[in-house]
Amino acid sequence: GKHVLVILTDMSSYADALREVSAAREEVPGRRGYPGYMYTDLATIYERAGRIEGRKGSITQIPILTMPNDDITHPTPDLTGYITEGQIYIDRQLHNRQIYPPINVLPSLSRLMKSAIGEGMTRRDHSDVSNQLYANYAIGKDVQAMKAVVGEEALSSEDLVFVFV
Repeated sequence: GKHVLVILTDMSSYADALREVSAAREEVPGRRGYPGYMYTDLATIYERAGRIEGRKGSITQIPILTMPNDDITHPTPDLTGYITEGQIYIDRQLHNRQIYPPINVLPSLSRLMKSAIGEGMTRRDHSDVSNQLYANYAIGKDVQAMKAVVGEEALSSEDLVFVFV
């Protein structure tokens, strides 16, 4: 009947160990040398979180993992995001610029957000505001990249609205 928080760290090390064991057992490797059953193995762990209908208590998991070379397409973060339906992307570059919390908004996601927002749960316009924020943030990232190439002087007054300090 308790509410339990489980922090799983570091799932990347777990996946690497799984790859080593698979190689030692001479199993046919999958993507980037990881075993083909890694999805099932990770899902078995992650899907222990939740609630049981009719019973008190819950299990909440926060899996933490590193991304080799900050590659979000690496099998471990890719499969984890797919299985868990969401992720919070902590960005090394934001951390190095002392921006805290260093959350990179665009690759962070929640596939379940749509079913948990709106009238009766959050603001009625939550979805519209969220979409507008994401769109403006994406424009800002594009303008920052353009600024690095052409310089701030070449940006239009509309572009300058989106330039990060």
